[in-house]
Amino acid sequence: MSIALRPVRWFGTLLALAGLPVAGLPMSAQVAPPRDSVPVVLPPLIVTVRRADEALERIPAAVTVLDSADLARGRAGLGPDEMLGGVPGLYVANRYNYSLDQRISLRGFGGRANFGVRGIKVLLDGIPQTLPDGQTQLSNVDWGTLRRVEVLRGPAGAFHGNGSGGVIALETARAGAAPLAGSARFEAGSFGLARWLGRASGRAGPLAATLTAGGFSSGGFRQHSEARAVQLAARGEYTVTSRTLVSLQASHADAPRADNPGALTQAELDARHDSAAPNNILRNAGKDVTQSQLALAVHHAAARGELSAAVFGVTRRLDNPLATGTFIGIRRRSGGVRLGGAYSLGAGPLAPRMTAGVELQRLRDDRTNRLADGGVPTDSVQLDQRELVTERGAFLQASWQPVPRWTVSAGVRRDGVTFDVSDRHLGDGSDNSGRRTMSAWSGNAGVSVALGAVTPYANVSTAFETPTTTELANAPSGGGGFNAELGPQRSVGYELGARGSAGPVAWSAAGYIAVVTDAIVQFEEIGGRAFFRNAGRLRQDGAEVAVSAVASSRLRLAAAYTWARHRFARYRIDPAAGADPFDGNVVPGVPGHHVRLSAMLEPFPRATLDVEHRIASSLYADDANTLEVPGWGLGVTSVRATWSIETGSAVLMPFAGVQNLWGRRYVGSATVNGAFGRVFEPAPGRHAYAGAEIRLGPRRN
Repeated sequence: MSIALRPVRWFGTLLALAGLPVAGLPMSAQVAPPRDSVPVVLPPLIVTVRRADEALERIPAAVTVLDSADLARGRAGLGPDEMLGGVPGLYVANRYNYSLDQRISLRGFGGRANFGVRGIKVLLDGIPQTLPDGQTQLSNVDWGTLRRVEVLRGPAGAFHGNGSGGVIALETARAGAAPLAGSARFEAGSFGLARWLGRASGRAGPLAATLTAGGFSSGGFRQHSEARAVQLAARGEYTVTSRTLVSLQASHADAPRADNPGALTQAELDARHDSAAPNNILRNAGKDVTQSQLALAVHHAAARGELSAAVFGVTRRLDNPLATGTFIGIRRRSGGVRLGGAYSLGAGPLAPRMTAGVELQRLRDDRTNRLADGGVPTDSVQLDQRELVTERGAFLQASWQPVPRWTVSAGVRRDGVTFDVSDRHLGDGSDNSGRRTMSAWSGNAGVSVALGAVTPYANVSTAFETPTTTELANAPSGGGGFNAELGPQRSVGYELGARGSAGPVAWSAAGYIAVVTDAIVQFEEIGGRAFFRNAGRLRQDGAEVAVSAVASSRLRLAAAYTWARHRFARYRIDPAAGADPFDGNVVPGVPGHHVRLSAMLEPFPRATLDVEHRIASSLYADDANTLEVPGWGLGVTSVRATWSIETGSAVLMPFAGVQNLWGRRYVGSATVNGAFGRVFEPAPGRHAYAGAEIRLGPRRN
């Protein structure tokens, strides 16, 4: 039975449960009040997710910052739902399927993704993980190594170009001041989970280096859901002068096995919660993937500004047998260059500040589709083509404080994305080669005013999003080339918000309206292969609230609530036709209400206990709104505990956690518009993990 509460009732429930709450506000706003009467002025929290150094308290946009205290504290470190679940407006649907990644939706953007991430720009240590066509795979992200996350909610095309319905900037731990430090972490848990992570760092004069290596394996809680992977990452830094820093980053991920259990029908779900789709087992659906990235970056600080440059490259090999009996092989090479700079037009703190930059990214995919026999490719070629994507972008931003209380910002960006396909499978009697260019202007304007402990703000921003190469290649006709009928979508967002604090309590609130035209929607999914089309206009309205309170020196409480009303304002397949029966329907894949509550307790020195509780309302799994995925009822609870034991220069940190503490039976995610009602992706019942981390040398920063 679905949960259908009005927003006012949900907010009242949230306040009533505020004794349990959630994380999601910056730690600078969560420090316990000083014990004496002398006021302590904390430095402003600086964020860079908008391509410039800005004080969070003055930004005219919704930005959430998570630090190491929010990201660590005994988490299993397996996925974004653990780390990002407390960000209002951001919904992470855990499929419990390592073959497809978790679905991340930010104010509705990204909700259509049937694998990977769509519509959201993702950065890792400043380097784009999002390709020029707007798709993101998170293979190179080890969630256990993050020390900081910045999330910009709402369209951000003026800052980051194609596919920027929002931005997630991830940052890993850097080398500290010690000549040598290291850590090792091991954990084991339910469903055969085994995970390890090692880290070493050092600094000698102007040189600093960090090396991490990790891996995991799991039998999965469902049939046909085994997975294993290894990840390596290295970072070196050289301080040329006190103003100039050069860094080199390298990473490699190898996931030789990630079985895909697929989505279930209602009958299959009722019969056996942990089953897999029969064709996924019969045809050995899953993936084998390796991905490597190399990046070189230079940053120079000048008297009134800064300059930065980065060059990066990615290679990816994917072997992907589907439940349809098709074997997809992709060999990918991608790279790019980013140049940017910021300059103050005066010496004072109120002087206008300009930020500008140019970017070039290029992607090459060599794609083949073959018939498969039990997951093994045959010689029967269905598609063989080379796909090239080139994105060119240039932007200019300005920020100004005309008077001390007011901050005004505005910017513009121009992007052009060219898709070029060369059909190499000419045995079918047709050449489907061709070229398409999609381009757009994006802009933003915002204003904030500091009124003591409260800062209200307003902004308007736009973004555009092209189809990805995979979406273009999945033509309903089944032929090669790109789908000539599928084009980009464009969005404009309007936002009013405020952030503030009162003693130990910090809060933020925002309301938004986003209008998406020529929306790219997934109209069908068959055995792991999804098909897309442009279907009219979406109206995405929502409200977000986050509250955090330091109840005592040993107890921190927090809560985050999201209300989303996303509708098909107009759904048109044939522009000449009249009203479609989908007009006014709920956009599938995202719940209308989402609450996350948490309590972070230190019962005694060097020990922590964290309790998190999440509630999600029902959602629809199809455009027709005939398939409803039930909500989570009273919610899902997880508990984590850690203990720190110091001995000499070593710190031993045992930890343990229980997820879905009450063993609630619920559906973690939905496959949008899955054929034959195959839409349900179940979540496991009660499951646990335990492990220990040992650190040598100074504590990790």
